[in-house]
Amino acid sequence: MPVDTQKKLKIFCIIPAYNEEKNIIKVINQVKPLVYKVVVVDDGSTDKTYNLACKQGVTVLKHIINRGQGAALQTGTEYVLSQRADIIVHFDADGQFLAEEIKNIIKPITADECDVVFGSRFLEKRSQIPWFKKNIILPLARIINKLFWGVKLTDPQSGFRALSTKAAQIIKIDQDRMAHCSEIMTKVFANKLEVKEVPITIIYYNFGQKFGGGIKIIKDLLITRLID
Repeated sequence: MPVDTQKKLKIFCIIPAYNEEKNIIKVINQVKPLVYKVVVVDDGSTDKTYNLACKQGVTVLKHIINRGQGAALQTGTEYVLSQRADIIVHFDADGQFLAEEIKNIIKPITADECDVVFGSRFLEKRSQIPWFKKNIILPLARIINKLFWGVKLTDPQSGFRALSTKAAQIIKIDQDRMAHCSEIMTKVFANKLEVKEVPITIIYYNFGQKFGGGIKIIKDLLITRLID
């Protein structure tokens, strides 16, 4: 793709947010200069997330109730497609992703190498992943993805990804909560979309992975399989 064409691309970044008043301003201001437009989807927050986001000069959508990150991403995706987005980036509101790595996430799509890019914590040693998540939860999720859906990716639960318009139109997120990560991967492979992984950095502010939270991820993966 020619350089002048890349500069004209409408790259939208969707940031789902739930009670992120402590992080939302910083995250928006880090992402805003790097994309065409930022779209925050407030997922029924009970704090000041919505009001703070509205003051940052970005588009803010709102769920009246908390529906889950998957639902927020689908709401955002439907909106940016209506705005004729060329590339859609999914980016968390908790400050764990590095905004400067957005350029790495979108590069394979702008170069016409693939339709979807997934960020991976495992391609390079950039992230200090909590022990339980690294050695128990993520390996189990990777095995389930591979056995049930033939998904062969190094990171089975990365929320940092980019999709072309073509991919975003094909992939409808039906899983409102934790299972949406696996659902997206599954649908990408099922529809034979071209995929690449790139290394990303995750900054963990809380190194303790709750056992219940980890089990919920595995449970949601299995539920996705049963209803597929």
